[in-house]
Amino acid sequence: MEDFRKNFRGMLSFRFVYIFTYNLFQFCGHTWILANTITRFLTFGKDALADTFYSVGFVMSLCQLLSVLELFHIADGIEKARLLPRFVQVMEKNILLVVVTMCEDIQREPVVCVQFFLWNILDLLRYPHELLCVVATPSITMLRARYSLWIPLYTLSVINECAVINRALTFTEPAALSCPYFQISLSSMIYLPVLILGAGVTVWQLLKERRYHLERWSKRRKRK
Repeated sequence: MEDFRKNFRGMLSFRFVYIFTYNLFQFCGHTWILANTITRFLTFGKDALADTFYSVGFVMSLCQLLSVLELFHIADGIEKARLLPRFVQVMEKNILLVVVTMCEDIQREPVVCVQFFLWNILDLLRYPHELLCVVATPSITMLRARYSLWIPLYTLSVINECAVINRALTFTEPAALSCPYFQISLSSMIYLPVLILGAGVTVWQLLKERRYHLERWSKRRKRK
């Protein structure tokens, strides 16, 4: 309650309104995407997997494009987080979305639906935590969910991203007219090793961030 009172004094500031609105928008956007995906799957079964990109692709692209702003949030000090892991996460998501958008054939693949689902779970673990950090101190349960569940889910997400890229390579034949720029962008196979290297560094940084936040919470609790 005391944390809420302290933060309440600055609630009318532009920074508070901006960061609160941003995190709320991202939370609502990803909630809508997840609800839409689950509802379509329960209604249409496996047939819904082929239409996932067409039904939620625009909102997902909008949310991920806006996530570029988070790099400026960290650089400006509005959000307290490590810049390198966030940079890797933001760029890998947006690059993969460009790849999927350019190639219509892969948009109907189940791996794209799985990727969207994993992204949504990751973001629905993060944005409620960020919202609570604006107005109060998160509980230990939320901290553990944010920093403990997030890392294995992120690892699964990266593995699935590799599967999406590998699947996309099957549509790079000259006959695949729906992917006119794919052969040039993926023929060198540079993206996969860069993705794996970036993900390894990101997991290492996230583990350090997890330890820092949990130790900080423990010290704060001992003082009380």
